[in-house]
Amino acid sequence: MTEGNIHSRAWQLLTMLADGEFHSGEVLARQLGVSRASVFNALAEVGEFNVVLHRIRGRGYRLARPWQRLDHNEIARWLGDEAAQFNIEILPQAESSNTLLLQRINGAGRGVRSGSVAAVELQTAGRGRMGRVWHSGLGTALTFSLLWRFACGLNALSGLSLAVGVAQARALSELGAKGIFLKWPNDIMTAQGKLGGVLLEAQGDILGPSTVVIGIGLNFTLPSDLVRQIDQPACALDEVCTGMPTRSRLLARLLLELARVLRQFEQGGFASLRKEWERYHIHQGCRIQLKMPDGRIVGGISRGVNDIGELCLETPQGEKYFNSGEVGRAA
Repeated sequence: MTEGNIHSRAWQLLTMLADGEFHSGEVLARQLGVSRASVFNALAEVGEFNVVLHRIRGRGYRLARPWQRLDHNEIARWLGDEAAQFNIEILPQAESSNTLLLQRINGAGRGVRSGSVAAVELQTAGRGRMGRVWHSGLGTALTFSLLWRFACGLNALSGLSLAVGVAQARALSELGAKGIFLKWPNDIMTAQGKLGGVLLEAQGDILGPSTVVIGIGLNFTLPSDLVRQIDQPACALDEVCTGMPTRSRLLARLLLELARVLRQFEQGGFASLRKEWERYHIHQGCRIQLKMPDGRIVGGISRGVNDIGELCLETPQGEKYFNSGEVGRAA
C-alpha cells in the first residue's frame, strides 16, 4: 500500500463491495485470483480513509454504505452530442482534483486542453475557500475539477465564481432539487445548510489568455460520521431531491451547464448572469454581517451584487461594495 493511498487491489475489492451486500472472502479471493489472506490484508487499512467495513465470520465482508461508482459510458450518454468537448478522467483517489489539474498545467503547459475534467471518487485533502478543508467520503460526494481556457485576461474574470454558482443552481434545479440557493460568493445552499462549494484557481496574463481550474464539491449523501467533522450546518442532495440522479448523471448535467455558463460569461461577463444569480441569492434583501479579512464587521442590508460580482450592502453611510469577506446573518 502506497503511503496516503488505498492500494489498487483494495480498490478492486471496494468496487466489488459497492452494492453493500455481504461477499465471502473465499469468493472475493477466487474472483481476483489471490489468497483469502491477501483479501484480508488489502482491506485492513481502508478504515483510515473513512471507509466503514463490516466483517462477519461465515458471511464475509460488507461496506456499511453502498456507493455509486462514476461510469464513463453513463456520463457520455447523458452528455450526448456535447461529450466531445470534455476530456474526463475518473480517478479512484486523489488529495485534491484542483491540485492535480494545476500540476498538469504547470507540467504540460498548453498540452492540457480546455474541457479537461478530473473527477475523484475519494478525495482525501479537498481544499475549500480561505484554506478550509472539504470533507467527503467514498461515494458520499461529487468532487471534480474542470479546466477552462479563456481568451480574455485575468482582469476580465471578476464574478466568475458567482457565474459557476448559477450553473450549479440551474443543473440541480433541472434534476429536481428543491430550495437551492446561492450564498455570496460561492456556496451552494439549502434551508438546512451548505450543500456544496466552489474553489477557483486562475493562471495567465492580465490581458489574456487565461486558464481557470474550477473545483466543485457537492454533498451527495451525508453520513453521521462526516457530519461530525463539518464545522457548519450542512445538507446533502438526497435531503432535497426526491428522484435522486446517479452521480454520473449529476456530473454530466453540471458539466453541460458549466460549459453554457462559461461561454456566456466570456461573451458578456458576469453582468449577463447577475439577475439570475440574485434570484437564487439566499440573503437578498436580508440584514447581514460581513466579516472582513482584517477582522472588522460591516453590517447592512444585502442588495445583491454589481456587474463584477461585488456584494452590495446598504449601510447607514450609503451603499457600499465588497469583493471579499465572510457573510453571516445579523444577530
